[in-house]
Amino acid sequence: MTGNHLHDKLNNNDLSAVLNFFASTQNVPLKVKLAKGVDDHGRTPLALLSAQANIHSHALTSTAVNLVHYNPEGLTSKDEHNNTPLIIARESRACAKIISLLSLTPQAARSLRLEGLRSEYAPFLNFWNELIGLIAKRKFEDCHTFFDRHDDDLVLEVLRYRWSGAAHQVSCVSQNFSDSLVFLALRMVYRHPPSLIDGNPHLGSKTLLQLAKNSMFNGCKEIKSVFSLSSNKVTHTPFPTLLHDYLPAKYHEIYGSYNTVCQFIKHMKYDKAELVELEAVLKPARRCDVCGTFPSKPCARCKCTFYCSTKCQTVAWKKHKKTCKAPTRPPATQAELRSLHKGIALLNMCIQRSGAGDGPTSVVVGFLLPGPAY
Repeated sequence: MTGNHLHDKLNNNDLSAVLNFFASTQNVPLKVKLAKGVDDHGRTPLALLSAQANIHSHALTSTAVNLVHYNPEGLTSKDEHNNTPLIIARESRACAKIISLLSLTPQAARSLRLEGLRSEYAPFLNFWNELIGLIAKRKFEDCHTFFDRHDDDLVLEVLRYRWSGAAHQVSCVSQNFSDSLVFLALRMVYRHPPSLIDGNPHLGSKTLLQLAKNSMFNGCKEIKSVFSLSSNKVTHTPFPTLLHDYLPAKYHEIYGSYNTVCQFIKHMKYDKAELVELEAVLKPARRCDVCGTFPSKPCARCKCTFYCSTKCQTVAWKKHKKTCKAPTRPPATQAELRSLHKGIALLNMCIQRSGAGDGPTSVVVGFLLPGPAY
């Protein structure tokens, strides 16, 4: 990468490419030279980054840390308008983490060194090393815990880093089949489909499938099947469908409870009366439709309207008989009601969570949107 290329990548906000460069080359003098380079307006790479740092991301802070480490004096450098990176960042309303980093003096940045800067301002690499270590030790369940524990932005940056290095590491340890292994591979390629075609220069620029097929690693057939997917198919296929096709046992384990909920939602879209009936049975203590007395009992025929006494029911009958009708299907059994009650609780929990693309929320949404369900 040349100085012009580095400036171009920063202008295009291609931070992943910049991070991959700093991670891949061992040529420290080259890194220093590029970090000190200036464009036609006298701006260093750090100043360019400062101008578009208003939205925090792990890639942003990690790139800034590299630029500060390899050119601490860039913190006080000035462009043709006499602006330092800190002034540019403040004018651009940069995120707090970048403002804090750019407020360092060159002396303080040098004393922290790269490890200190990363620990304080961009612990992203620590997370990447953590995931790589778990994969290398074949602790795939812990890898899933890692995915669940961290936010989507961090997970995506970890998967992008070093030419999808984490996914390539999976290819190298995929000899023995396990549900957790294949599930991890599916989660990785679904979160970052380009990993299927990325060639990692540290592993001979081979793709995930080429590594899995390599005699040195000899991945299991299930992993080869997953890594044979095209990035286009992964992009346009819901995650539950991928899981159902490539790991059906795990699909039923994860989505079994939620499928009951989804079937319930799908049915209730077309029979609102039954929803009222179900609610009546689940919550029988309702107020009288005439006088509001509490508690009351449902109409014996429709199960939808409640009365406290025969007197109130007689008063309301002239109006109520126009809409009163027997349910279109037999009343739900107690077992069905308990299952649905549990399902509703699961659904509420599911909807209230932030929806990850590979989580149960996507199943629920699939039933609510037009088109065939999974």
